[in-house]
Amino acid sequence: MDNFQEPDNTFRSGFVSILGRPNAGKSTLLNALAGSKLAIVSDKPQTTRTAIQGVVNVPRAAAKEGTHAGQDISSQNDSAQELAAQIIFLDTPGIQQPASRLDREMMREVRAALEGRDLLLLLVDAAVRFGHRDREAVALLKETSTPCFLLLNKIDCISKKVLLPLMEQYSKLHEFREIIPISALTGENLPLLLERLVACLPEGPLYFPPDHITEQPMRFLAGEIVREKVILLTRQELPYASAVVVDRFEEEPSLIRIAATLFVERESQKGIVIGAGGQMLKRIGTLARQELESILNRKVFLELFVKVRKEWREDPRFLRELDWRRMAGG
Repeated sequence: MDNFQEPDNTFRSGFVSILGRPNAGKSTLLNALAGSKLAIVSDKPQTTRTAIQGVVNVPRAAAKEGTHAGQDISSQNDSAQELAAQIIFLDTPGIQQPASRLDREMMREVRAALEGRDLLLLLVDAAVRFGHRDREAVALLKETSTPCFLLLNKIDCISKKVLLPLMEQYSKLHEFREIIPISALTGENLPLLLERLVACLPEGPLYFPPDHITEQPMRFLAGEIVREKVILLTRQELPYASAVVVDRFEEEPSLIRIAATLFVERESQKGIVIGAGGQMLKRIGTLARQELESILNRKVFLELFVKVRKEWREDPRFLRELDWRRMAGG
């Protein structure tokens, strides 16, 4: 006679931090798992400057069958009774050597994300040759006893034969709970990742309602999307020297009015952002407005201003203004 196993109806929940060096794909992974754009993405370091929360609800059937992540697996509309788990992810800034107060604040965010977590995910760009910065990233895990998964990302860009030596290299440095090759961009192995995560999470409560995705206020995301377009359209040092503060976010039934100020550190940078005849600023505003309209499903009236604020990356008061938790009253 076949052994009969009772279905596991245990509800699991927990907090999981996503760690890694700059450009490893942490924000792409968070967005893919959540099925929604929560964090901006670019190929420049320092794109993510603060911890970004994303809540993923895993339906019971999907947890067993491995449905596609970002769609059925992270469906935000399932009732609590139909859910197998709720995972609260935290996307963190890239692990790096700090060169400014902003960098030091970012590394404080990373270290804070090591504590009070049920699991850690160390995301690695498998398409980049292993080096001493990777060793430093793994060494950071020695500061905590929290179990950690190693995720070898961007496997869509490499030959599979390089994975085994890379796994062995990392295994010598740390005892990982799981090692999973993934592609955050294409979704490859993300269902497997969620399945393994759910299996490792403790039994727990539903921390947030099933339709909750993030605690970040929409005005913060609006500013981040503007900054993303600045990074996309400008070169040189501007991605690092620019910041966006949303001054006004007013919702009407069919329209959202947003006014934001884009800060740079030098007059020359202000000229780059504005562009000849204001064309660069117009392009930034157009791309940001179009994306915000697709996210908000409403018309958006977006006003952008550019100001010089010298050495803002060293100004603790200004850095507090950029923190979404301050906007949310946290």
